[in-house]
Amino acid sequence: MRIDIVSVFPEYFHNLDLSLLGKAQEHGLLQVQAHDLRDWTHDIHHSVDDTPVGGGAGMVMQPEVWAECLDELLGMDDAAEPTKAEQASAPVLILPNPSAPLFTQRDATELSHAEHLIFGCGRYEGYDARLPEYYRDQHIDVREYSIGDYVLNGGEVAVCVMLEAITRLLPGFMGNPNSIVEESYTGAQSLLEHRQYTKPALWRGHEAPPVLLSGDHAKVDRFRRDDALTRTSEIRPDLIEALNCAELDKADRKTLMSLGWEVSGTHPKPLADAHMKQRA
Repeated sequence: MRIDIVSVFPEYFHNLDLSLLGKAQEHGLLQVQAHDLRDWTHDIHHSVDDTPVGGGAGMVMQPEVWAECLDELLGMDDAAEPTKAEQASAPVLILPNPSAPLFTQRDATELSHAEHLIFGCGRYEGYDARLPEYYRDQHIDVREYSIGDYVLNGGEVAVCVMLEAITRLLPGFMGNPNSIVEESYTGAQSLLEHRQYTKPALWRGHEAPPVLLSGDHAKVDRFRRDDALTRTSEIRPDLIEALNCAELDKADRKTLMSLGWEVSGTHPKPLADAHMKQRA
C-alpha cells in the first residue's frame, strides 16, 4: 500500500517509523511519504492560508496551494487516459474534518483494501470547502472523516489515528493475525472486546476470573462472550441495539435478557421500552 501525507508539519510523522508501522515499511508492506504543503507555494513567505470570505476569526487554507499539490499526487497532470487497471487502483483522498461523519472500524476495513491513500492535514480553520467538492467533480474518491466529537489543532493526529486503524488490518502487518479477530468493533456483530488478564492470577488482592484458569476452552469462550455482551450493554448500548437477534445463540439471548434486553424482535430492545410499547 502506498500512503502519501500532506501537512505543513511533515516532521510530525517521524513516529510512523516506529513499532509495527516502521517494520511494515522495512518489509515493503507499506510505502509512506510525508510531503510539506509549502513546497507547492510560490510566494516568498510560503503562505498556505488567507482570511475567510465573509469575515470571521482565524485563517482558511487556500484551495489553489492544495490543488497544485494534490493534482501532482493524484496524477492529474498526466494527460494520458488512465487504463482500467489504473482506474481500479486509483487513490483515495482522505481529509480529516471535525464536521464530517465519524470514522469507524468499518471504514478502516474498507480502506485497508485500497492500493493508494492520500491524507491531507488541515490547519487553522481548515481547508476551503470547495476543495473536496472539486475533486469529487473530477471523479476522485474523496472521504472526509471525524475521529470524535472534539476539535484538534490540526489533522495530523487524526491521520495517525486512521493510519493505525487501517494499516494494522493489512495481511502480514500483525505478527499474529488472530489477535485482531475478537477486538472491539470487529465483525458484523460488533461488540466491545472482553477484558484481558495476565499472570499472576492473584495481584494485590485482585484475582483473575477462576474460569480462565480452568482449562475448559468452551467455558472460557462463553465467559469472554458474556463479558463482551455485559461491557457493551453498560458502555455502548447502541451497539447492542444494532445486533441481529437471528444471529444470537441461546446463551447470548439468555445473557442479554439478564441484562435487561428484549430479544424476541429483529434487534434487541431495552425491556423497559418493550413493556411501554405493549401498554400503548
